[in-house]
Amino acid sequence: MLPFPKRSTFIVAAAAAVFVAGSAMAQGAPPATRLAATVVKADGDRLEATQANGTPVTLALTGDVRIMSVATAEPEEIKPGSFVGSAALPGPDGTLIALEVHVFPPSMRGTGEGHRPWGSDPSASMTNGTVGDLVVSKGRIMTLKYGENGTQTIMVPPDVPIVTIDKGDRSLLVPGAHIVAFYTRSDDGTLTTSRLTVGKNGTVPPM
Repeated sequence: MLPFPKRSTFIVAAAAAVFVAGSAMAQGAPPATRLAATVVKADGDRLEATQANGTPVTLALTGDVRIMSVATAEPEEIKPGSFVGSAALPGPDGTLIALEVHVFPPSMRGTGEGHRPWGSDPSASMTNGTVGDLVVSKGRIMTLKYGENGTQTIMVPPDVPIVTIDKGDRSLLVPGAHIVAFYTRSDDGTLTTSRLTVGKNGTVPPM
């Protein structure tokens, strides 16, 4: 059996997966820094939150802030015809092994479609495509199809995180919700975010 990639690698790759969903709708946005936090209070265009180390942070929301929701999904969500994305690393024999899988709703089919290098690891990749062939046995082996002739076969181990990604809104910004914010810092120190990923029902978005 192929050894699975280290889970620590998933942290970077999964953040990239979520970013694809947001940036696909925000092309041309300036470079942004990411932070993970828990919502304390949302008040108009002001969001108060607490980072994992306990540091409070205040974010200014742009009027057109783009919000994506993330929810934990079951392996059965990966099925032929589904449009999914996966960060992956090659195993010893070159087979791609998923670090995570995110499942898009029909309304977001085509988001970030394709296969590309991802992150600082030159061997890491991100593939967004339609599930074709699927073998279920101690995990899943899926063939993702993209473009006219592109295909990638990816092995999904049983313990790999699977989430659904969908469009969200400010109603998700309730106290206790886990978020990943993409922000820029102005000269006066104000942190402004135009993109947020928010976990639903206690889900912690990948960071």
